[in-house]
Amino acid sequence: MIEPGQTMPAIEHHYLNAEKGIKSWLTTVDHKRIGIMYLISVVLFFAVGGLLAVFVRLELLTPGRTIMDAAMYNRVFSAHGIVMVFLFIIPSIPASLGNFLLPIMIGAKDVAFPRLNLASFYIYWAGGILGIIGMLSGSVDTGWTFYAPYSTTTTTVVWMTLAVFVAGFSSILTGLNFVVTIHKMRAPGMTWTRLPLFLWGIYATAIIQVLATPVIGITMLLLMMEKVIGIGIFDPKLGGDPVLYQHFFWFYSHPAVYIMILPAMGVISELMATFSRQKIFGYKAIALSSMAIALVSFLVWGHHMFVAGQSEVAAIIFSAITYLVGVPTGIKVISWVGTMYKGSISLRAPMIYAQMFLFLFTIGGLTGIMLGSLNVDVHLHDTYYVVAHFHYVMMGGTVIAFLGGLHYWWPKMTGKMYNESLAKWAAGLIFIGFNVTFFTQFILGSQGMPRRYYDYVPEYASLHAFSTYGSWILGLGLLIAFICFIHSLIKGEQVGADPWGGTTLEWLTTSPPDAHNFKRVPLVTRNPYDYDAAYDDLLGDGMGDGASRTPVVSPSRS
Repeated sequence: MIEPGQTMPAIEHHYLNAEKGIKSWLTTVDHKRIGIMYLISVVLFFAVGGLLAVFVRLELLTPGRTIMDAAMYNRVFSAHGIVMVFLFIIPSIPASLGNFLLPIMIGAKDVAFPRLNLASFYIYWAGGILGIIGMLSGSVDTGWTFYAPYSTTTTTVVWMTLAVFVAGFSSILTGLNFVVTIHKMRAPGMTWTRLPLFLWGIYATAIIQVLATPVIGITMLLLMMEKVIGIGIFDPKLGGDPVLYQHFFWFYSHPAVYIMILPAMGVISELMATFSRQKIFGYKAIALSSMAIALVSFLVWGHHMFVAGQSEVAAIIFSAITYLVGVPTGIKVISWVGTMYKGSISLRAPMIYAQMFLFLFTIGGLTGIMLGSLNVDVHLHDTYYVVAHFHYVMMGGTVIAFLGGLHYWWPKMTGKMYNESLAKWAAGLIFIGFNVTFFTQFILGSQGMPRRYYDYVPEYASLHAFSTYGSWILGLGLLIAFICFIHSLIKGEQVGADPWGGTTLEWLTTSPPDAHNFKRVPLVTRNPYDYDAAYDDLLGDGMGDGASRTPVVSPSRS
């Protein structure tokens, strides 16, 4: 038995030391190692995209030229959007946390197609390298949407669209792998109603990835053909229709918003249950709402085109369906609040991120409803209000949940605990910096400041400066969070199997997990958030199967 204050002994054999050398990492088919490689990759691209965002905000600090000319500004904000959307946010949670955790959470040894999983990683990097070439050698200044006919007549987008086309295959193959794994490789007793809610989010996401991503692939291919050989699909001079491009693009890109946010919602469900210490409120409602969001996401793309030219009937229908998305999303928010009600809430760092998500995502969702309203959108379209709404959903939602999930599962992935105080300081700065940066942009947008403009009238100067100061606070918070994780790797305390008192299967195996995840295949006999039934299992010997009843208390729980 480990006494309070004693150091938890390190696990001798785990996936990190099962094989040694760089080659063992580059050729691994272990889902956990592939998840770690994805994690390093998306963090790298997040740093690149974040740095570009700092340059954009620095340029907008004062009217006129501050640090770059207008042409360079267009390229920098385009590169920021492309890197953040296609190389960071879309793969962030599914590819890193999903790859690492999905097989463990269903009691499997690996994903259904381990070699395909590794191939998906290298395809993702092939897309990333093509994108970097495009940014360095081209002059892509179209924003992340590559709208035709501008993109086909005035700029070089071939490398960048090729990057999106290639990276899309990684997304499709990962989604396919996850769907088959969940259907076919669940441990005995792991019924659909015992599936953790994080996996319901990943499952709904995987379905969107498989069904929607081919559309953006074909769209990018047509765009390249239009640019290179002038086939006349999108260019009106050649008989094409630029609005057709917008239909194709948003048919993928609006479901892609849910590729980004559904896994984040799954993470928040796990955090709410664990740090409220009680069963999740409305398990089936949350699970089914994930599937409902995935379905409805295919029907609302037209709300991006209220001012692009479509019939009044189509606009009214798209506006009405957009309101419909708010129903399953609202069900999740109500369930999370219900889970916390009368719970024993522990405000550890992951739970602080969950609270931040609840606040920021609710603002992002409500402002999205306003933009879905036809008459309001006409006035706010292409203003900073849209920029603020998008960032409250994507960064206030997905990135905050990604950080919360990373803090939650970091001890499981590394076997090390981080400095809790440092993590809380980072979270606080991120929250303050984010709101100073982006809430200000709601005001800018409602006052008529257009987005993507290099220059502006002096009346907007003070709000732009305030927003830029916020970006510096936000950047500082993210830097401290990064330092916190690095410090943990070097000097972090060793943790036991379950430092948080979680009840899903990943907390039964060692920290870090064994190379084969479990010593024996788990037999699932309870629901994922059944704290009473899980109590004995979770106080096992931390050796991976919950067989022993010898109490183990980690320092962080003492």
